Amino acid sequence: MSEPAAPSVPPTLPVTFRPTRTRAVLLGVGLAMFVTITAIAVILETLSPGERVSFVFTAVLLSSVLILLSRPKVVADEDGVTVVNLTTTRRLEWAQILRVNLRPGDAWVFLDLNDGTSLPALGIQPGVARAQAISDARTLRALAETRGTGANDH
Repeated sequence: MSEPAAPSVPPTLPVTFRPTRTRAVLLGVGLAMFVTITAIAVILETLSPGERVSFVFTAVLLSSVLILLSRPKVVADEDGVTVVNLTTTRRLEWAQILRVNLRPGDAWVFLDLNDGTSLPALGIQPGVARAQAISDARTLRALAETRGTGANDH
């Protein structure tokens, strides 16, 4: 299987990496689920007002979880990278990123940082769109190598 090559021309910054297909599915299912559960709450005549409210509350809760799951992204700009994961956001300067890793079997990209830690970047994940994730990881790696001052081993 051939993999996409790294871009020869770096992208215009800022650039946002996110799993767009996964995001579209999650948001679409969330909307459909909300509409369906709310419609059932309205249509069922045997439900009390409290039960109707609990149906709608459940629809909001379930849809909120799917919205949260669709949140991850990685935004690269001139000064660095912002990694938005499920519940956290972390801003990194280019020099803090030593390596961008997407190994076979990884669920998402990992950023090796100059403080000795590794940060998962859920905004680039090969689950549904493997070729796109590989291309995005290579682009982010190229940006980190050209803009950062860290040691970049392969």
